[in-house]
Amino acid sequence: MAAKTPPFAPFEWMIAWRYLRARRAEGGVSVMTWISLIGITLAVFALIATLAVRSGFRAEFVDTILGANAHVTVYEMGVMQPNGSVDRKIRDYDAQAAKIAAVEGVTRVAPIVRGQVMATFGGNSSGMEVYGITPENLATIPRIADPETAQGDIARFGEGIAIGSGIARTLGAQVGDRIRVISPDGVRTAFGTSPRVNAYEVTYIFTAGRYDIDRTRAYLPLTEAQSYFNSEGAVSELEVMVAEPDRVDELGTAILSAAGDTALIWTWREASSGFLNALDIEDNVMFVILSILVLIAAMNIVSGLIMLVKNKGRDIGILRTMGLSEGSVLRVFFICGAFTGIIGTAMGVILGCLFALYVDQIFGLVNWLSGGNAWDPSIRGIYFLPAKLEFGDVMSAVALSLGLSFIVTIFPARRAARMNPVEALRYE
Repeated sequence: MAAKTPPFAPFEWMIAWRYLRARRAEGGVSVMTWISLIGITLAVFALIATLAVRSGFRAEFVDTILGANAHVTVYEMGVMQPNGSVDRKIRDYDAQAAKIAAVEGVTRVAPIVRGQVMATFGGNSSGMEVYGITPENLATIPRIADPETAQGDIARFGEGIAIGSGIARTLGAQVGDRIRVISPDGVRTAFGTSPRVNAYEVTYIFTAGRYDIDRTRAYLPLTEAQSYFNSEGAVSELEVMVAEPDRVDELGTAILSAAGDTALIWTWREASSGFLNALDIEDNVMFVILSILVLIAAMNIVSGLIMLVKNKGRDIGILRTMGLSEGSVLRVFFICGAFTGIIGTAMGVILGCLFALYVDQIFGLVNWLSGGNAWDPSIRGIYFLPAKLEFGDVMSAVALSLGLSFIVTIFPARRAARMNPVEALRYE
């Protein structure tokens, strides 16, 4: 009794390779094979490029949130005043900050005074949100104390004011200029409250990487901000930084307990929950849409295999009469389809990875061709197109492409295997 042929024997690969090659008269690989190959390549490229940009956007936005904002903000519930207003100032802030700083996982606690003002310089004006903070705490904010993107000397922060690059651009101010800061809730007199107008030297200009931050935020020394906003001996809030921002929810209870019974906390996840949820929904929808694109591209393999089976009907009949089993015929045509899917996937991965690695150069070219108007940071919130290549995204794209390619290949391969050799040879 003859030995049973093992699956994917060398002769099966040889036959599949001969079928993949077009006739010499046709000048190379068949048109349908080329179409299938290009379709899979472009689909995988689009999937990886989109996933990389998606991951880049998420990482960039989260990084700017964590790099320029508090991980946890501690407020006071407030006390009702006789005039009907609510006093939310924290007065014993040094003791409260020390208790919070003792919580395991907390790296820094900074007292903050906040207020809205109007800045003017050279006939230009801009609204600002001023943060009163100590120079030591300002130097620990990554996105603010960044010498590569900043102008001026952060060591001179105590001598003036630090403003965002967007504010400086709007005002036309540079380091060393003196800008006027106007607050409607200023000097209290016997005749009421009059606006407070102070002039400060711009000692530092920062670029946080978020358009909305650079366009509105400024920093004053804490003592100066307390005096300017009539908050002597008190602060508006406590800015808390933690070692692991992703685990901030786990530290919330401990921080709240340390802050006291009248305290409230607001984490960065709560502050950005709407944005993060929108990103999650967009990610899921985008992956589904691009998966359909990969499926459509994989269907080209089916069309090519059906045509191949039809053209090779006589060959199938001869092979079957020579003793080739249905399984061998199925594997031959499966190899033909799978080979196209594997090569297309590999080429798509290469193109997608190159796009993610050189996205800055590619975007620079696109921006140059469009006259520099391809990216508006005031709309998109950041200054460039980010891309982050992650191994999980590449593997998911590869698994999706190969999985769909292998699945759709089975059906025309089974059709070829079940072809009756007598019927295949009857009309030859």
